[in-house]
Amino acid sequence: MSGRTARRRVLRIRLPDPADPAGSPAGQAAPQVSERSDLLAAEEPLGIRVGGEALTMTMRTPGDDLDLAAGFLVSEGIVRSPDDIAAIRLCDGTACGHVGHDGTGNIVDVELRPGLAIAPAVRRNFMTTSACGVCGKASTAELFVQKTWDINEDQTVIPAGWLTSMPERLRDAQRVFASTGGLHAAGVFGADGELLVVREDVGRHNAVDKVVGWALRQGRLPLRGCVLLVSGRASFELVQKAVLAGFPVLAAVSAPSSLAADLAQEAGLTLIGFLRGGSMNVYTRGDRIAAAAGADAIRSTGRQ
Repeated sequence: MSGRTARRRVLRIRLPDPADPAGSPAGQAAPQVSERSDLLAAEEPLGIRVGGEALTMTMRTPGDDLDLAAGFLVSEGIVRSPDDIAAIRLCDGTACGHVGHDGTGNIVDVELRPGLAIAPAVRRNFMTTSACGVCGKASTAELFVQKTWDINEDQTVIPAGWLTSMPERLRDAQRVFASTGGLHAAGVFGADGELLVVREDVGRHNAVDKVVGWALRQGRLPLRGCVLLVSGRASFELVQKAVLAGFPVLAAVSAPSSLAADLAQEAGLTLIGFLRGGSMNVYTRGDRIAAAAGADAIRSTGRQ
């Protein structure tokens, strides 16, 4: 496996500020040009095999690959508990007969428990990009995966003040983002506000799969009483991943989509968007947020 960052030489160009009184008149000053070293977030393919057969290939940031593969299987409704996975390993070029372009394995091989099989329609033998969470689905009906947990039963209430502190704490824990500025993050916060785990990736859906896979392998599913925080927007596939992992609350620093809000309302998930500074928008199940105004209306209609 390669590292999570890659170093490149870049040409740095800085134009003069025309408003700077100490500089030359606008349009006459020469730009500053220099070369320097820059860090980029690594992106490489990862193949996921089940029982030795290819299931899918995704573009991801190397690291936490076992969690990514396990979380992906949860998101596809293939596994629901740690016992569903008999073995999981990162191939090293010897055990699986595959060597990546960097001389190491970029394949995770999973053995399911006896009696557990994958339906032929689930197999997605193609390349998915780092921006793709539902690529390869042949119809809209295939987008919806049967949920495992009834999150309507989760009566967790999260103080609004805890929520508003979470984005900064997530950012502080993003070690690779601090170096590259080019990664998404997903974090799991406990009901007491403790940050339990953070995963980074060039793909939003991969970051979520990594935290869900971590929870599966730790025997923590369903994630009752927990908040899933994502660093970008809340799309349909991220809502579905949260529902399948048993989260009662999904919060995003940016906007949700209309289909994401629809699915959250149907599943009983509390969906929060624009969680920035001291404010947020609560789109569904506002009764789980302490001091949320209009919670009853949000819960009953699914919109503000």
